[in-house]
Amino acid sequence: MNHYLDVDWLREAYRRLRKASAPGYDGQTVADYGKDLETNLQSLLDRAKSGSYFAPPVRRVHIPKGTGKETRPIGIPATEDKLLQRAVSMLLEPIYEQDFLECSYGFRPGRSAHGALSDLWSQCMTSGAQWILDMDISKFFDTLDKTHLRSFLQHRVRDGVITRLIGKWLNAGVLEQEVLSYPEAGTPQGGSISPLLSSIYLHYVLDQWFAQEVKPRLRGRAFMIRFADDAVMGFELQEDAEKVFRVLPKRFGKYGLTIHPDKTRLVAFGRPSGTEGKRPGTFDFLGFTHYWGKSRRGKWIIKQKTARQRLSRGLKRIDEWCRRHRHEPVADQHRELCQKIRGHYAYYGMTGHGLWLKKFNQGVRRIWQKWLHRRSRTPSDMPWDRFVRVMERYPFPPIRVVHSVYAAKP
Repeated sequence: MNHYLDVDWLREAYRRLRKASAPGYDGQTVADYGKDLETNLQSLLDRAKSGSYFAPPVRRVHIPKGTGKETRPIGIPATEDKLLQRAVSMLLEPIYEQDFLECSYGFRPGRSAHGALSDLWSQCMTSGAQWILDMDISKFFDTLDKTHLRSFLQHRVRDGVITRLIGKWLNAGVLEQEVLSYPEAGTPQGGSISPLLSSIYLHYVLDQWFAQEVKPRLRGRAFMIRFADDAVMGFELQEDAEKVFRVLPKRFGKYGLTIHPDKTRLVAFGRPSGTEGKRPGTFDFLGFTHYWGKSRRGKWIIKQKTARQRLSRGLKRIDEWCRRHRHEPVADQHRELCQKIRGHYAYYGMTGHGLWLKKFNQGVRRIWQKWLHRRSRTPSDMPWDRFVRVMERYPFPPIRVVHSVYAAKP
């Protein structure tokens, strides 16, 4: 299949690169690489096919995860490495799209997080699910077993050029705080090919196993929705849910993965009966908390709201940005804040979610007023009544619902 990998293919891969992406360890940006693009692409192609290509170290940075001290390691490949990974991903995607199951949504063409949320809503409303298994894999990208991944790739990819390149990326060093290391397990989260490799790994470890071995052995109905390494399972019967809950750590342990003992849990999520009793639980998936509530017609439906940690994290980032840029012109600050608010609406703007969008909007208002008030030592620099007049001149975007997860009327 490597005969498809030519200069035109690499040129298309370069076009798909995000031009504002961070440079790797060598400091070269996408724009710098494109100054002599044709020469660079021909040199890259010759080295990739001859086997002389060297996979450079991946620069690792840590970004906050949630609102606590826990961080998420992100790998930033060099620009040329990023381009070649993109080209190989473009070759492999059509092959694996034929194999991936309908329950898989992570980083696939035409399948988004909101598609997964919509499917989850429909499955919970129509399948009679009484129990939800909220699953969390501990440090998936850091613990992924390279030997198993190579064996999975051998099922569909036998081209020596492609497998050699993937092997070089798996064995590439990691540069963190000027220290170069070579981890025995894992693939850097952040590379262009990492999402596809993770989907291939979980396709064999989880998706196929659940569809071909687990579901036929269950007494009741069941479903699974997975986005990258986040997954939830729904079960009609408690005994089925407990059986899968017990066997899941053994299944993942066989392939070098670990289920987080605290974040993986069984949730009683049956439709409320209307009589007094124990209320059904809630669970988080893709940044939303899912819970039962009443529709405008008085019927029980599944609703979503912004997960508490996601709302706190978003406002915390706004607070940090306003603190760093508080001395810039108000018009410039307003323009940037409007972009951030629209970005929040673009993801969290779902049907029935207006209250939580309003909370975010009001939180941004309070944060902006706080830092405008601290631009000088004058106590009356930006009191609230003056800030109200500023907001009349520089209004925030109106609350907007962008997505609907309701596939059918309840």
